[in-house]
Amino acid sequence: MGKSSVLAPLSGAAFRMLWLSWFAANLTVSMGDVASAWLMTSLTNDPLMVALVQSAATLPVFILGLPSGALADIMDRRRYMAATLLWGAGVSTGLWAFVAAGSLTAAMLLVFTFLAGIGVAMRWPVFIAIIPEFVSKTELPSAIGLNAIAVHFSRLLGPVVAGVLLASAGSQYVFMTNAVLSVVAFLLVMRCRPAPKDSRLPGERFVGAMRVGLKHVLASPALRVVLARTFLFFFQVTALTALLPLIARNFHGEGIGSFTTMLAAMGGGAIAGIFLLPYLRGHLDRDRVIYWGTGIHSVTSVLVVFAPTLWLALPAMFVVGMAWIGVANSLTIAAQWALPAWVRARGMSFVQIAMMGGMAAGAALWGYSARLTTVADSILAAAIIGPLALFVMHRLGACGLEDEDLTPVRIGANLVPPVVDINFDEGPLVVTIEYMIDPTRADDFRTVMKETRGARLRQGALSWRLYRDITEPGRYIEHIVNESWVEHQRLLERFTAADERLRERRLGFHISATPPRIQRYLEC
Repeated sequence: MGKSSVLAPLSGAAFRMLWLSWFAANLTVSMGDVASAWLMTSLTNDPLMVALVQSAATLPVFILGLPSGALADIMDRRRYMAATLLWGAGVSTGLWAFVAAGSLTAAMLLVFTFLAGIGVAMRWPVFIAIIPEFVSKTELPSAIGLNAIAVHFSRLLGPVVAGVLLASAGSQYVFMTNAVLSVVAFLLVMRCRPAPKDSRLPGERFVGAMRVGLKHVLASPALRVVLARTFLFFFQVTALTALLPLIARNFHGEGIGSFTTMLAAMGGGAIAGIFLLPYLRGHLDRDRVIYWGTGIHSVTSVLVVFAPTLWLALPAMFVVGMAWIGVANSLTIAAQWALPAWVRARGMSFVQIAMMGGMAAGAALWGYSARLTTVADSILAAAIIGPLALFVMHRLGACGLEDEDLTPVRIGANLVPPVVDINFDEGPLVVTIEYMIDPTRADDFRTVMKETRGARLRQGALSWRLYRDITEPGRYIEHIVNESWVEHQRLLERFTAADERLRERRLGFHISATPPRIQRYLEC
């Protein structure tokens, strides 16, 4: 396999085991979702309870997204991912026991679904962050593509396997199979050995890591746009997936076969969409892929409900899958390219929060709407939201902003080293940088410094201010507060090529013969 091959990363044994574990983990999620959704229809006929299965599965991701991202950035990622797989094995074993005993209720099923969602919430960010530790930079795009193939092939295969087990043996055997697959995935992960990290600094603390991740997201305009678009899209499209068990039962037959076949058609469309995306991106930018994908999903979701036969609904489900992956993949890429490596897990956890938060809120709303009206009316209302969401997303701004170069750049070599002993935890630490500029260019300088403020906060600074000297025109002081001495050192490690270009723009205003004076102070 050549370096340009989509399958090239699988030539490495470590990544191959990691990918197989990821596929097995996603297969358990897909099979568990199918079994839980169908099992709920046998426990109750309430559309809200059926839709709440999806809410219960996605709500943990919304609640635990930031903590899971912080843990993925500060812990041993391999062991952390392995622990999430053991959690999934335990939940599946518990479900198997209650179903086999015939004592499972609708409320208990929601609780177990929520517990399973906790494992998914904790696992997703760590896998996204761990991929670059197993592949080279040139193979990273292929590795991300293989990740998507694993997810969507599991969504294609999972419903088929779950449907066979549900029809022939019963739902308890689906959960038993999931427990076995989770243990297998655990053993594969424990055999993976990533390259050791190269850092002279102690690991970040949990609360501080969450704070820095939150500040980075709040200070990133491009990422905020991606998050808003992600929430709106998944809020709309979850109507179809949340109510699909009732659509299959009420519109396209009474058996589990209709439900699993429709899910498989959607999964097949998603896989086909992955191979179609490179061609689309050669002709459309990310914004247009998002716009067209959202509109196509709205139209085809209505066709799924109103198609007179299952055989007409299946092609519509196939197109639904293609549209879904087109939008979701474009949003994910936009988010990854807006995030530097050191905060990628935390940043992607916010994407996960937006995604699952939209799905949880949407499933509850569209399920309640179906209870008040009909399933078809609820799907139609969600489809109308689609074009409205397009308009709102357009007003929010483009995801296709110019991608920044986030390659790490080492700085700080020219800083005067401290002459006193400093503990890592001492702080807060104040940094001042003195600039001398031409007063006639003050407005342009302040514009660049406004961008600098966002960059400093994204790197983890507690606060940032710019002061001008009222006795000496053209003299400005940049004032940065870091939580501690070690956080100041981490800020220097987080510098990127984009930050370096911004630094050069700042220095372009400095007219003194000597470089800007940098001073650092620790609180007494």
